Amino acid sequence: MNKSGLHNLTVLITGASSGIGRACAIEASERGANCILVGRNEVELQKTKQLCSRPSVIVTGDLTNEQAIEEIINQSPKINGVVHCAGIINPRPIKFLKPESIKEIFDINFNAPVMLTSKLLQKGKIEDGASFVFISSISSQHPYFGGSMYVSSKAALEAFSKTLAIEVAPKKMRSNVLLPGLVKTQMLEETKLAAGEENFSSYEKQYPLGFGEPEDIAHAVCFLLSSDARWITGSELKMDGGLILSSKK
Repeated sequence: MNKSGLHNLTVLITGASSGIGRACAIEASERGANCILVGRNEVELQKTKQLCSRPSVIVTGDLTNEQAIEEIINQSPKINGVVHCAGIINPRPIKFLKPESIKEIFDINFNAPVMLTSKLLQKGKIEDGASFVFISSISSQHPYFGGSMYVSSKAALEAFSKTLAIEVAPKKMRSNVLLPGLVKTQMLEETKLAAGEENFSSYEKQYPLGFGEPEDIAHAVCFLLSSDARWITGSELKMDGGLILSSKK
């Protein structure tokens, strides 16, 4: 088998309609995986499916809805890997926080992947030896103005992954987290609008290797999904183009 090969594995990817999720689906399919593409936008999921080199299945649903999660699970075969990419930023200074904005961010960034993972395990949909990969953010270790709820939701996800790693280890399942810095996706554009042109320019200068590409994250995801990473669990991989190093100067 080729290094980091995913031949004939079935991988479920949330947030597959764009950005990092789409890149993960394309890369996983190129490495031999059959992908289950999950998201709310069927039109964009169809575009992702067309870009995949192997057969993919589209499952449209809102992961904040428990009934939708049940339907996604019912339509899914046995799974060898799960990649949780769906998420939102919605920046807001702490003094302007409202209960509904807190709920929205945690429902999508934390509750949805947690409940989907729980239900998949409960229904026996995960094969022994499977791998869970959660997309967090370097901001959990490098917070920024207005990002309190986003940062908190991602930090909670990292803690969840470590506990999951302990609970599923008897079946040789693994759980790991990637912590990307700013990557060239729609979220980057949202960050640019929220920060303003001048502040955004200063952000870019803090990255010695520049902003990342979605494919950079997809390559790491596929490694963690593969048997090459069979002895890695409960870990967090920083992918920040040197941001943290730069901030320590």
